[in-house]
Amino acid sequence: VVSVGASLIPFLEHDDANRALMGANMQRQAVPTLRADKPLVGTGMERAVAVDSGVTAVAKRGGTVQYVDASRIVIKVNEDEMYPGEAGIDIYNLTKYTRSNQNTCINQMPCVSLGEPIERGDVLADGPSTDLGELALGQNMRVAFMPWNGYN
Repeated sequence: VVSVGASLIPFLEHDDANRALMGANMQRQAVPTLRADKPLVGTGMERAVAVDSGVTAVAKRGGTVQYVDASRIVIKVNEDEMYPGEAGIDIYNLTKYTRSNQNTCINQMPCVSLGEPIERGDVLADGPSTDLGELALGQNMRVAFMPWNGYN
């Protein structure tokens, strides 16, 4: 049994305990980037952490996306999930460029498109440090190797 921070470290069982503890503490201190990338090598906990953190907009009921723009998502709810006599429309207002208590920027961006079918619990909008509903604390580094006369 490990903590949430430690469960986000890939290949944790092969790391030194002190280094893993330092990595978990550094994840906690991460500052959100404007364009975050979800990790190429993950542990499977990234989606659960992003949804449970509360920074993403999650669908309360299933339906179809009727309208989407940068500040609002409107979903027409499925008939079997509606209450009698209600309009059957769910509106999600997104947070745009708001200051947090840590002096960072909170911005939600929609990740659904018009006419897309939605199920209950689907991620509708990404928040800070999320990419397509997964935790993304930074950007993936791109590295190129070029051989030169047999030397690397």
